[in-house]
Amino acid sequence: MLGLKLPTDPRWAKIAEKNIEEILIDHAYCEQKAASTAISLIVSFPEYSDLVVEMTALAREEMGHFKMVHDKLLKRGFTLGWDRKDEYVIKLREFFPKGGSRVTQLVHRLLIAALIEARSCERFRLLSEELQEEELREFYKQLMISEANHYTLFLNSARKYGERAVVDKKWQDLLTFEAEVMKDLGTKESIHG
Repeated sequence: MLGLKLPTDPRWAKIAEKNIEEILIDHAYCEQKAASTAISLIVSFPEYSDLVVEMTALAREEMGHFKMVHDKLLKRGFTLGWDRKDEYVIKLREFFPKGGSRVTQLVHRLLIAALIEARSCERFRLLSEELQEEELREFYKQLMISEANHYTLFLNSARKYGERAVVDKKWQDLLTFEAEVMKDLGTKESIHG
């Protein structure tokens, strides 16, 4: 369903489990950045009323997820700590050239957001299946479902605002690029690393 061309090595879940504090901190910031992305899309493309409505709801939901992850940190006696650079996202943003029409810029941003959500969904599925702690397995199972919904929201929005054949070609090219990026990741205690 997600279309990812290179699955995460299942050993990543073991790295995550051994470093659950780091995973939770990174995850909290991922949720915060997802909310920021939704807000940024509203600010950048206010003329698309349907998008504004969808992104408003998404920003609210993502901040709710941030709170849920932050509550998990507090329950374990951890603090949020400092944000880390997300090398995965930085590399994805390099794929599309800068510039182009407003519609092209919107489609590119939506496709990148769709891919980030798809990879997060896949990682959350691994955590929901591999973590020893039942509470965290269930937590990640519920979030996996949300990420799948966000992935389809972004991908369908890109197809709505751009020409379907062009968008689908860009999507496949981005998936191929992302598979190459993932070859160098998967060994760190971060959601995308």
